[in-house]
Amino acid sequence: MAEQDDDIAERDEDEYSLDPKVVDAILDAVEAGDAATIDELMEPLHAADIADLLEQIGPAQRAGLLRLWSRGIDGEILSELDESIREEVIAALPQEVLTEAVRELDSDDVVDLIEDLEEPVQERILGALEDSDRVAVEQSLTYPEFSAGRLMQREVVTAPEHWTVGEAIDFLRNAEELPDQFYHVILVDPRWHPVGYVTLGKLLSSKRSVPLKDITEDSFRTIDVLEEEGDVAYAFNQYHLISAPVVDADDRLVGVITIDDAMAVLDEEHEEDILRLAGVGEGSLSDTVIETTTQRLPWLAVNLVTAILASIVISQFEGVISQIVALAVLMPIVASMGGNAGTQALTVAVRAIATRDLTGSNVWRVVRREAMVGAVNGIVFALVMGLVGWVWFGSPMIGVVLAAAMVVNLVVAGLAGILVPVALEKAGVDPALASGAFVTTVTDVVGFFAFLGLAALVLL
Repeated sequence: MAEQDDDIAERDEDEYSLDPKVVDAILDAVEAGDAATIDELMEPLHAADIADLLEQIGPAQRAGLLRLWSRGIDGEILSELDESIREEVIAALPQEVLTEAVRELDSDDVVDLIEDLEEPVQERILGALEDSDRVAVEQSLTYPEFSAGRLMQREVVTAPEHWTVGEAIDFLRNAEELPDQFYHVILVDPRWHPVGYVTLGKLLSSKRSVPLKDITEDSFRTIDVLEEEGDVAYAFNQYHLISAPVVDADDRLVGVITIDDAMAVLDEEHEEDILRLAGVGEGSLSDTVIETTTQRLPWLAVNLVTAILASIVISQFEGVISQIVALAVLMPIVASMGGNAGTQALTVAVRAIATRDLTGSNVWRVVRREAMVGAVNGIVFALVMGLVGWVWFGSPMIGVVLAAAMVVNLVVAGLAGILVPVALEKAGVDPALASGAFVTTVTDVVGFFAFLGLAALVLL
């Protein structure tokens, strides 16, 4: 049964990833200049898979593929590309291909495509849009970065609040152009204030004579155009929204945010937290050596400072260590266990803060829990390491010191793992960005001080 489950998992994983054999065949065709084979191999690939392929290969191979592939890049592929290579790919596209690609996109996808590009590249893309689309995109770009105004699309399906189902259906059927994807018809009053929305399912299943306001959804809520996109994503996830109208300062409808964009933000925020916890910034596999080094160097420098602080603590007990050499062998164990325990509590805390599960109403309950967890784990490992210290070095008191230091450091690690990110969040600092360095410093300093201090008191 276990083997069958493993086979299913492996098959599912392979089903949603690029086949390495296909990638190798495409690269061989690029090297041989075989455009026909490239077209044949690329034809069945989804836009997301093509974007993955372009991200995984080198710049020279990427340029050769784009030159030989007859179908070329379309808007959907552009929107799937990682930001790190987007500008490079756009620069390689002929103007007519770029024009056709961006005209396929909704306004929110165009904004996402160009907001991080250099100004000359932005102008090239904006110049490919029709006047009305260009105005919509330029207006979205006037809103602050990471705001709902940047996230929303301007293409909105609306209906007067007094319409019936039949009038709405007739309007939709006769409309010359509708968004590629929409989930609600938004009801507006004469001043263009959204007052409710109707799902397409309710619209199609109701009789033509039914007033739209009688079949509106209870989930209706509006998003302020200046609201931070992380808060928008949280609202979508918390209240199970499919789409939400965006309003300006006068509560007038200016756009709509759909669930795919909100979940993309949520995914980006989770990824960002993971990378920041590891101190590696927001890089990608396509970054150069210089870019990657620049992102990681500051956090390695911070870690160096914490290591120096720990070394200063150790230096205060130089005489103790010189008399009892066994302490030098055992003290990394105490610090390492504390660091791991602190990281566990820290990860839980940062995740809970991001999902807003850790609040002022439950923070002290969580702190008590982590202190108790640290104490229990500390006692368990204290018994183990106390026995190891006794057997290893033939001194029961070394085992006692090691055990006591283990309990102290694991309790402190649990407290630091919770209290440090909470304090940083209260101070307006991203907990994922700075907590790791502080928690590491606390566990190293406390671990060494507790172990060596107790050794000085008990063993000398």
